[in-house]
Amino acid sequence: MTSLKKFLQRKNYIKIPLVLTGTNHFEITAKINGVKGRFILDTGASNTCVGFDRIELFNLTSKESKIKAAGAGATNMETLVSTKNRIKIGDWKKKKLKIVLFDLVHVNEALTAHKAKPVDGIIGADVLKKTKAIIDYGKSCVYLKKK
Repeated sequence: MTSLKKFLQRKNYIKIPLVLTGTNHFEITAKINGVKGRFILDTGASNTCVGFDRIELFNLTSKESKIKAAGAGATNMETLVSTKNRIKIGDWKKKKLKIVLFDLVHVNEALTAHKAKPVDGIIGADVLKKTKAIIDYGKSCVYLKKK
């Protein structure tokens, strides 16, 4: 029988390692606009997000947004939006990614309270759907389909 890894590689998927945090979230490394960062992989987040405090780090141009963010116990949070960003995860890349910007302090406080490192943002379902992502929880990795 063929392994999942070999089967998916034949289907043009690439394997990306994940790190399990102290809060039981998977963390993934990605580059946004050429800058490397640490992100939570979140199937429940509709959009990829970056914290307000990382706007300059990732060279994001933002504009006002009517979107209200909610999650991890916080609701109705103000957001900004940044369009036309480049993202690279392993060998997978996309141009013109829309990123929602909001205050991630509550997320990072929860992580650091559990001895995990703070993150720069969240990789959401928008990217996971686009890549036809397959998460292998047992092997702590995600497979992303290259174009």
